[in-house]
Amino acid sequence: MPTGRERVAADAAARGIDLEFVERTAARSLEEAAEILGIRPADIVKSLVVKRHDGSFLFAEVPGDRQISWAKLRAVVGVNKLQLPEASLALEATGYERGTITPLGSTTAWPVYVDERIAGRRVSMGAGEHGLSAFVDADRLIAGLGATVADISDELPPR
Repeated sequence: MPTGRERVAADAAARGIDLEFVERTAARSLEEAAEILGIRPADIVKSLVVKRHDGSFLFAEVPGDRQISWAKLRAVVGVNKLQLPEASLALEATGYERGTITPLGSTTAWPVYVDERIAGRRVSMGAGEHGLSAFVDADRLIAGLGATVADISDELPPR
């Protein structure tokens, strides 16, 4: 059975998406991961598995310095109920553990919704394994995945 990295690499290659894998030490937070990678938190894309009311899933890709706007995402998807599933359901739906999730190489090719703030940038995202990040041109990722681009995030509340 291929590793998470191998699944991500094979799917990206099949879609014409160039990736740069970077091994990194474990991070306790997104901010710490950004510091380790030498980038801003906004340049890390969080890949979130979202469950629809009918039991199917989708991916929501949002910048690390923002959070999903449930109202905006529901409006774009055209549904009135969405939720984050338990970690075990996200693993079952994608084949990836939380912290490693990416639409690339997912065991099921769920629809992908990308926050518009990611477009036009080089970003880092999960690479299918802990301690590994993948850098990618966001526009190539969006095109390769056939993703829907929209405003689906809000600012994080102040800490």
